[in-house]
Amino acid sequence: MNVVSRCLILMFSLRRWAGVIAIALLLLLVASPAAMAISPAELGSIRPEERVLDDADVFSRASRSELESRLDGLIEDRVDARVITLRRLDYGFSLDSFGEQLIENWSGSGQEPLLLLLLETQNKRASIVTEENLHAQLPPSLLKSTARTTMSIPLREGDRYRQASLDGLNRLGTVLGGGEDPGPPGEIIRSALPTNVPTQAETEESNATTWVIVLLVLGTIIPMATWWVFSR
Repeated sequence: MNVVSRCLILMFSLRRWAGVIAIALLLLLVASPAAMAISPAELGSIRPEERVLDDADVFSRASRSELESRLDGLIEDRVDARVITLRRLDYGFSLDSFGEQLIENWSGSGQEPLLLLLLETQNKRASIVTEENLHAQLPPSLLKSTARTTMSIPLREGDRYRQASLDGLNRLGTVLGGGEDPGPPGEIIRSALPTNVPTQAETEESNATTWVIVLLVLGTIIPMATWWVFSR
């Protein structure tokens, strides 16, 4: 077999393997989003021992420990509170319906009522779901306000999942402890700092003034220069 034949065989082999690799990569890219999605069934039919289920992997070890301690403190109020982070929901689920299905899967007689704080990282959303027997203490309106304001603001302002979870737990914990709802956090008003850089309007006004002065000077000098030249 001559050199040309060997080169041709090698070329066809490389082309065939390139096609196989390209198909494999395409299948991997298509399958990746589905693999990241999660359904309530994947979290089991019984309550896990961990109170922080960090499926999205957004908490450090220290943050997880801090949240676990805060969640353990709510046991005194006879509430089994959990924090759950999710990367992406399985098709057909909203964050609320995901939590409601988990409540249904994990509820059982003789157990403390569930309070679930859910955070989805794909859309930076939060939701809070409880068993119905907690609605007297934690009305649905309070849960919705806490999720959409208290927890969502830290998410929108920098992916602060730890802060969002703690703020939500602190607000609900205050109410469970018999205190008055502190309400959503106040909006941050960012005042503009003083600057020496002129605005566009100031720049335009300054340019117009300069042209007026130039035209006035030219209107004075040109007639005088013309008179001087012709009077000689």
